[in-house]
Amino acid sequence: MKKWFIGSLVGAIIIFAWQFLSWEILGLHDGGMKYTENQQAILNTLSTSLKEEGSYFMPTVAPGADKKEKMDLMKQSEGKPWAWIIYHQSMENNMAKQMIRGFLIDFVLVLLLVIVLTKGGLPGSSGIFTGTLAIGIITFLWGPYTGHNWFDLPWPFIKGDMIDAVVAWGICGLWLGWWLRKK
Repeated sequence: MKKWFIGSLVGAIIIFAWQFLSWEILGLHDGGMKYTENQQAILNTLSTSLKEEGSYFMPTVAPGADKKEKMDLMKQSEGKPWAWIIYHQSMENNMAKQMIRGFLIDFVLVLLLVIVLTKGGLPGSSGIFTGTLAIGIITFLWGPYTGHNWFDLPWPFIKGDMIDAVVAWGICGLWLGWWLRKK
């Protein structure tokens, strides 16, 4: 159990450190967030138009609309602009809560991975590496790439996530392959 805990803790540090490098130093996610010189006008419009925080998809029908209304709106909207907005009423620049939560999520993910990898007996180092890399790719395909598929998210929006999945989980797999097999 101690081996699992230490392996997961160091694995979480690896994943977390890569996320920091990816977002803050290497800028792999910068292409997914475009700039517009009209941002203040758009933010002003949003703040007067939206009364609560949340994710908004436009155009969409009002709650309780029937299937015919949904189909009619889809037909009317074809070939016209659409938007997916994540709206917050206030920006918070204290990242401590998000960083702590992010690290804890990374720890739980790596711990669950260690449990899955070792449940049927300890695989070899290459099996641990490929299993870990597979988990990284699965999480990318299930999360960001599925969003790309259904919402036609632009490639620059998810490219950093793909690189993160391969590099972070690949490095974590190398670590776990060494640590878990260490006598």
